[in-house]
Amino acid sequence: MRRRDLPTELHASAPLRLDFAGGWTDVAPFSTREGGVVVNGAIGLRAHVKLELGGKLLRLVSEELGETLECANSGGLVPDGKLPLLAAALRMFPVLGGFTLTTRCDAPPGSGLGSSGALGVALVGALTRARQDGMASRPQDVADQAWQVETIEACLAGGKQDQYAAALGGFHRLTFREPDVGIEPITLDHAFAAALERQTLICYTKKSRVSGNTITRVMGAYERGDPKVTGALHGLKETGNAMAEALRAGDLARVAALLSENWKHQQALDPGMRTPEMAQLEVAAANAGALGGKAAGAGAGGCMFFIMRGDARAAAAAVASSTVVPFTWSAEGVRTW
Repeated sequence: MRRRDLPTELHASAPLRLDFAGGWTDVAPFSTREGGVVVNGAIGLRAHVKLELGGKLLRLVSEELGETLECANSGGLVPDGKLPLLAAALRMFPVLGGFTLTTRCDAPPGSGLGSSGALGVALVGALTRARQDGMASRPQDVADQAWQVETIEACLAGGKQDQYAAALGGFHRLTFREPDVGIEPITLDHAFAAALERQTLICYTKKSRVSGNTITRVMGAYERGDPKVTGALHGLKETGNAMAEALRAGDLARVAALLSENWKHQQALDPGMRTPEMAQLEVAAANAGALGGKAAGAGAGGCMFFIMRGDARAAAAAVASSTVVPFTWSAEGVRTW
């Protein structure tokens, strides 16, 4: 199909995720040397990309960041600097001619819900379609390309779990031994999945974090052989394996306990992992009946999520210092149209 046969407007979207256990072990060099295990589940909040073909300029609009970049068409390429993820995606997958590329995310920036990974997946989906490359035959190929956009081309440090969650949808136990990623779907009992959704409370601390800085510090400590950091990474990997078993067994109490165990290992990685806002939120959630919880994503701000003793909606008033983020589980991964 030639470009003139394309529609003038293309769309893609990909889901965000909750990382239940094992995050950080998908990041090199730990994943390269020792292998990582991450358990996550895709949620209904999504990253959205709209590509409008036509015009003489390249116009990039990031609605989630409130930023816009316009430049002359130079072979579909965008200069370095502003909006690095979008610019990196266009360097890897340039589109000829003028266009407007608009991105939007259902979660706030720095939420820890994997929004940049999901956005990268959606960008790959939209741009490869516009280039008439066609979507890769396997979602994991899209995930790998999105990881290259973010980590290699844009030089934003991070692992691969976010891109895989966004490309695949659903619940998975993912194993990482660079460069390979193992994919094991986790099928939840229907009643358990409904209870888990009903009793999960996601709270945004209203303070975003720059995970790349934290990732660089942690992995630098691992490379130096810091025993505390190395032990915490091993603990996170073990917790990931245990979490997969707990989810398959439909054991809500065990899932909650493992979230808290994972959070203890996370905090051992870096002194800045638990911000004052997060500490305040933990106390409020515990007083409201939380069975366990952890930071979403890398930590050091963003969102936390908790398994509550009852319906999470009843606890919303108790965490008024944060923003409650409504969600549902999502079986659908990346989608283009």
